[in-house]
Amino acid sequence: MTIDITFLGTGTSHGVPVIGCSCPVCTSRDPRDQRYRSSILIQTEGRNLLVDTGPEFRLQALRAGITRLDAVLYTHDHADHLNGIDDLRVFTHDATLPVYGNQRLVDCIGNRFGYVLGRCEFAGGLPHLRATVLEGTAPAFVAGIEVQPVPIRHGDLTIFGYRIGNFAYLTDCSGIPDDSWRLLDGLEVLVIGALRRKPHPTHFSVGQAVEAAQRIGAKQTYLTHLCHESRHQELDESLPGSIHVAYDTLRLHVSG
Repeated sequence: MTIDITFLGTGTSHGVPVIGCSCPVCTSRDPRDQRYRSSILIQTEGRNLLVDTGPEFRLQALRAGITRLDAVLYTHDHADHLNGIDDLRVFTHDATLPVYGNQRLVDCIGNRFGYVLGRCEFAGGLPHLRATVLEGTAPAFVAGIEVQPVPIRHGDLTIFGYRIGNFAYLTDCSGIPDDSWRLLDGLEVLVIGALRRKPHPTHFSVGQAVEAAQRIGAKQTYLTHLCHESRHQELDESLPGSIHVAYDTLRLHVSG
């Protein structure tokens, strides 16, 4: 199996630049310091799997040239990972699009965006989605691809990271439960959230993300979900050799 990863966004909930902010990162001319809300596109076995639909999903899809989706994996229900859901409608003209997440995520879609699940009699211009609950650590076949949910902590919440083959994506992570470490053995590429250098109650700091990455031992690790306190070049140059800072539009190729 070969996997191609496109970073559609690598920013935190505010995005970067932050509205009204004139800090060095928000005013940087380095395009790698401009970060849409975090999301990735996974392409493997002729399938396109999206992880999360943040508020800029339409812009991300146009920038990446996405013309087809086979499924959407959701990490959790926070606005910066979910609120672009309406823009999935262009991918549902001919068929219902399957979306996956934990029970809280599926309930949230039903409560906040119930019209996307066929509950509205007037169907014109609406997304047509089919939501499926993923249970714990049970692997699932999503569009014919085996996906391993990886429960992680996000403050008081348990959310999902995902592993496909030798690639894993753990955004918005503040802790890894004991039973989840084994699900991350033997990775070629790990993507993990690293909000900022200072501690935060619901996200790994850079130091915590580096420590977790070194314990996991992937051949290469990329940090994502970065706030405007981290300038790309300075942070990247400060990291161990196998750990890098991701940026919007970065593409990775994962083999095995």
